[in-house]
Amino acid sequence: MQRLQLKFLQQWIDKKKRKPLIIRGARQVGKSTLVKLFAKQHQRTLVNVNLERYPELAPVFSTKAPQQIIQQIEVLPRMDRISPETILFLDEIQAIPEAIPALRYFYEERPELPLISAGSLLEFTLSNHQFSMPVGRVQYLHIGPMSFTEFLMALGEDKLHDIVTHYKLDQTISNIAHQRLLQILRTYYFVGGMPEAVAVFAETSSYPEVSEIHNSIIDTYREDFPKYIGSRNHNRILNVFNFAARNVGVKVKYSNISRQEQSVTLKKDIELLSMARIISKVVHSHCSGIPLQADIEEKVYKLLFLDVGLMNALCGLNWRVISQFDAIKLVNEGVIAKQFIGQHLQSILAETPNRELTYWLREGRSANAELDFVIALAGNLIPIEVKSGATGSLKSLHQFMGHKQAPFAIRFDTSLPTVNQLDAVIQMDKQQKHICYPLISLPLYLVERLSEVVESYL
Repeated sequence: MQRLQLKFLQQWIDKKKRKPLIIRGARQVGKSTLVKLFAKQHQRTLVNVNLERYPELAPVFSTKAPQQIIQQIEVLPRMDRISPETILFLDEIQAIPEAIPALRYFYEERPELPLISAGSLLEFTLSNHQFSMPVGRVQYLHIGPMSFTEFLMALGEDKLHDIVTHYKLDQTISNIAHQRLLQILRTYYFVGGMPEAVAVFAETSSYPEVSEIHNSIIDTYREDFPKYIGSRNHNRILNVFNFAARNVGVKVKYSNISRQEQSVTLKKDIELLSMARIISKVVHSHCSGIPLQADIEEKVYKLLFLDVGLMNALCGLNWRVISQFDAIKLVNEGVIAKQFIGQHLQSILAETPNRELTYWLREGRSANAELDFVIALAGNLIPIEVKSGATGSLKSLHQFMGHKQAPFAIRFDTSLPTVNQLDAVIQMDKQQKHICYPLISLPLYLVERLSEVVESYL
């Protein structure tokens, strides 16, 4: 995904009248590193102002006067002169909330100046202040953890990376490559996509050192909450944070989080963590057509966590357990696969207008059915079933295909790619109905090729 993010930055900086750019994403997903890499590639001087270190700049940003703000930044220790040939980078912008509304005036008065800002927990900051984001005067770039293909690159697995990134539906993957990719996928389940954890593993291959990084990142989040949550209860936010990691893919019931807190209060905490992209919702849609979001039940949703590696760390799973998936049956083995797929589906949909993930649920006394994800690609509903192994029941998928209009279905599992025509009989309106539909089965590690596979099959 980094290649796409750098391309986005290139398009942004090439504009003659550019809006200030806000890079949004959870803490330690690589926002600052991306900006530094971009400046280096384009041989531009980066004027890096970490606003956590300069709280005295708050009154300066309150003036909303770009020239005055620039002059005060230039007199800070070891700061270069700011010009259209430099990149002004306001890092940790949430530390000085006054800087956020000031961005609109940079667009209006200094549009030739490349200005990038980045921050974590911005939504927490905004919820405790009277101003709003400068809508229409700024541009956004959302980034998340490193993807599986980026993980392959970081490990130097260039050939396996090429197999995944260039895969087409009519190609054959050798069993040797397939087994190696599944093995590295298990490693990704443990390491995850947080850049620091990936860098340490790529350098040392040490799982204990990765665990130390995970614990450090989790502690950083816990320490950050009191800084930016304002009047909200710290322990309650932590409970929601922990609950989300340990209950991925489970329909949220507020009483399961806390029986003492009101549901409206817990809902607000979940909304804030979701907007900060630490957790995310997968909302139930009736899937009557596109857009899926027009047909959702907002009160019915599941959660995904920021990163599969951090999720497993918070669940207490270590590498020894994850590496023995074939020998040990984990209760939440399927949850790990769903988190992995959901995490990557979010990246696929990140820059689309309707990027919220949805799923399908039908509840009845004797005919419950639940499909892991339903997304819109190439103008069609695409139902997605996720299996942690090579086999599993498809009853819910049969029900969906019998009731909804979809050209085919996708299954992610640990088998080699196949395309099969499925025949099934389902109960519908108290009668039996015969259904027939194409099922494209893909190994979990090919999730990043989903868009290309879908377009090629239509």
